[in-house]
This record gives sequence, C-alpha cells and structure tokens, in this order.
Amino acid sequence: MKVYEIVKGNTVDSIKCVERAEPLPRADEVCIDMRACALNYRDILVIKGTYAENGKTTGVIPVSDGAGIISSVGSDVTHLKVGDRVCGAFMPGWINGPLNAEKQAGSLGGEVDGVLAEQVVLPASGVVRFPAHLSFEEASTLPCAGVTAWYANFVGANLQAGQTVLLLGTGGVSIFALQFAKMIGAKVIITSSNDAKLEKTKALGADHVINYKKQPDWEQVVLNLTEGEGVDHAVEVGGPGTINKTLQAVKFGGSISLMGVLTGLASEVATGLILHKNIKIQGTYVGSVDMFKAMNRAIEVNKLTPQIDKVFNFAQAHKALAYLESTKHFGKVVVKVN
Repeated sequence: MKVYEIVKGNTVDSIKCVERAEPLPRADEVCIDMRACALNYRDILVIKGTYAENGKTTGVIPVSDGAGIISSVGSDVTHLKVGDRVCGAFMPGWINGPLNAEKQAGSLGGEVDGVLAEQVVLPASGVVRFPAHLSFEEASTLPCAGVTAWYANFVGANLQAGQTVLLLGTGGVSIFALQFAKMIGAKVIITSSNDAKLEKTKALGADHVINYKKQPDWEQVVLNLTEGEGVDHAVEVGGPGTINKTLQAVKFGGSISLMGVLTGLASEVATGLILHKNIKIQGTYVGSVDMFKAMNRAIEVNKLTPQIDKVFNFAQAHKALAYLESTKHFGKVVVKVN
C-alpha cells in the first residue's frame, strides 16, 4: 500500500510517498481503507519539525484526520464491523475523563503514525462511525477541527443560546465553532483579513464580521458591538499575536478557549486583564472519543455539513499542504485517497 512518510527538511515538501506492507489488525483493532484525509495547521508544524520539543521523527506517517471504510476487524471487536464508515479519533486512547500525558502521547500524526495512507490500523475503541449524510471528504474534517470546536464551545465553555462568541479567522476550527454556535442560537462575531471570506461567514449565520486589516483595533469594535460589555466567550486560535486583544474583547467573568499557535508559541500575556476581569482561560487540545460521539449526534440531528474549501488527489498531498500554508482556504482542505 502507499503511504506518505516524513523525511528530513523544514518545508511542507518534507514528505515522500513510499510502499509499506498492508497492515493487519490485532485482536482489539480494526483496519480502515482510507478514503479522505483532512489537513490541519498542526500537520505543517509536524512535517517541518517545529511542533514537538524534540523535533520531528522521520519515517512517521503524518496527518491526524481521516475517514474510510473498515476492511477487517480483530477477533475481540464486537461494536464495529466490516463495511462501517468511520473516522479515527485524534487521540484514540482518550476515551473519556480528563486528558493526561499518556493519552496525549497517542495523538495521531505526531510521533505516532497518522492517516495519510491507503490503509491504517487503529484501536477499535478509538474509532467512531460518522453521520450517514456526510461524504468521506466531509467526515474526514471532524476528528481534530470539529472536536476542537465542540470542546471549545461546549466543554471548555458552556455556550448558551443568546450569548455571544468571538471567533478569529476562517480556518477549520473557527468555521466549525461558527456552525455549532448558530446551531444552538448563539450570536457570532468573527474576524478575517479577507472580505470575501467574511461574506461566506455571513451565509453561515455570522451576526457581525470584522476585517482586522481594515480595523486593526478590532477588540474595540467588538466592545462597541456588545455595548461596551464584551463577548461571553472567545475561541482563540491565534495565540500570542492575538490573545491580549481577545482578553480586552471578553466580558468580565467571560471565558476563552485557547488552542491556537498560528502566531507562535510564546509571548507576553496581559495577566492583569485576566485577574481584573475574572476571565477563565481553558487550554483546548482537541477532545475525547466520547466528545466526538456527542458531536456526531448533534451533527446528525441538525444535518450540519462541514465546509470544505478544496479537495486534492492523493498524489497532490504536497500541493494540498502548500495550499493550507498559504491561508487562502475557507474551512477545510482535504486529500482524497484513491
């Protein structure tokens, strides 16, 4: 079978397509014939070797998110069967409960083989069926961006109808967070540097849009839109370059779900604002298998459709990664597997 492996280098081209033997599931595992893989910014960092403290591991299959069909099951697997349309969880070992180092170490596409391959074997306990109305391409976007947005809105925070959430940018997590917020009747303020993308968010229900290039003091715009009070919650995907503005835009007693590294990994943070405004900041690192299942139930009931910007063929994985890195996308970038 064909797989992509990480090779030496510090660009998104630092992967190569190679042949590996077809994998065989152990008693508690399933083998999945992959049909689509969705890319995340984390994949770029992993491939470049800037994600983990100890750099990257060459020879590892990158990419955490994918969907496919179960082609074989281990002897102990009873809740899944051949032919099921499934996704693997981002952390197959995080079934429920709090996150710990052991569960996090099993994150796909980091130091553990990911899913940019024709076939993968995963623990059956970390595999979930996806909603029937979704295509493989749509379902492939769920494990990281979808679950992260779900966690951000409803686990790290408790977003309610009528409340207002601030979203930064129009990447996968932010667009999922927009869709989930509108699904429950919350209000959304979203930022971007691209007016065309902002128009697309309006079509998805965004209540207010802000072009942060044209309005660099966007935190003040947020305050004006909320009559000086600030938003109830913010989904912070930017990181160091935006966190202090986000702190200003959040209300007293509000909350921030922080998962972003788009502007780096370290910076000075206005801790005085956190204390003075009694803001809760929740680190958000995807979510558990049980959260994935809860999200899928909501997607099924509401017939929500993930937003895909562009689909590339398996042989175009390099181009797909370069396109993601260009930030031209709205929503998700997907690689179709044969």
